[in-house]
Amino acid sequence: MKYLDKLRRTVVAAVFATAFGWLAIAPASAQTKLEVAYIPIMPMTQLFILEQEGWAKEAGLDLKLTKFSSGPAIVQAIASGKFDVIYFGIGPAMVARANGIPIKVVAANGIEQITLIAQGDLRKYIDEAATPAEGIRKFTADKGRKPKIASLPKGSVPDTVFRHWLIKVAGLTEKDVDIVGMGAGKVQQAMLARSVDGASILEPIITIIKERLPDAEVIATGGDMLPKQPGAIVAVREKALAEHPDAIKKLVELHKRATELITADPDQAAKDVHAAIGRGLVPVETIRTALQSRQNKFVADPRLIITATKTMHDFQAEIGALKKPVPLDELFDTSVYEAVVGGS
Repeated sequence: MKYLDKLRRTVVAAVFATAFGWLAIAPASAQTKLEVAYIPIMPMTQLFILEQEGWAKEAGLDLKLTKFSSGPAIVQAIASGKFDVIYFGIGPAMVARANGIPIKVVAANGIEQITLIAQGDLRKYIDEAATPAEGIRKFTADKGRKPKIASLPKGSVPDTVFRHWLIKVAGLTEKDVDIVGMGAGKVQQAMLARSVDGASILEPIITIIKERLPDAEVIATGGDMLPKQPGAIVAVREKALAEHPDAIKKLVELHKRATELITADPDQAAKDVHAAIGRGLVPVETIRTALQSRQNKFVADPRLIITATKTMHDFQAEIGALKKPVPLDELFDTSVYEAVVGGS
């Protein structure tokens, strides 16, 4: 009897040793590596949230982030075949696709996020005039110079949306103002130094300008400039979509979840954005205010921006910012998002 008990104990011990030995050498769950190009600006909030919250790693995604100063800079980089996922503007995305770079837009980041703000005399002239066009013309006549409007480089979304407002809404021409293209940080500096009269730009720069320049005022909202204007988007290289369909679906799922967090928990969203792009530069309270401003409308559904993207596409072609037409049915792939939401 004692022999049998000893035998049982020996067998049980061997089983546990084998089990724990296997567990000790079992590899960790595989992570899908995705090279991600992005611009470190607030419209990329969803990316900052899913990274800061650790959701990507939890979902088995190893995101290798590389930041760029602008969309056009990213277009140059991805032309060589680099990067699987790109967080940038719809304007540069169209330029990339028109030049044969095989990418698909799988999610949106937001709509109507570009704002036209003016300060000093330009704001006064526009306030006192019947229309912005009248105010701009009177400013030019009285000052002996055209108003300087800062924005991102030509071909970017902020620049395109401003030119659309100038020509299609205000009834002016590109020659009626001095449009100065520069990086986002320089736009903010130029406005605060009063070396430009206005800016077509994004949050949190709008909030920062309003906090520091009491006479600064929003002249036209995103909806005024181009209704349902598309802004930042998530694009995926076709090769990555074919090779890692499950990983891309997980990324879009997390992108949608992050979009929902912005509204559900703005305090946490602000902390995530602050950790990613604001630390040491912008107070977290300013970022929270900017996230909740009427200038920020975060969405994830790519289907919401298709019609306005066509409007932007046709306008870019009209002003020469888009040298080649883009087959928009080839630019968008809504199937990934539809799989995430169950086709709704």
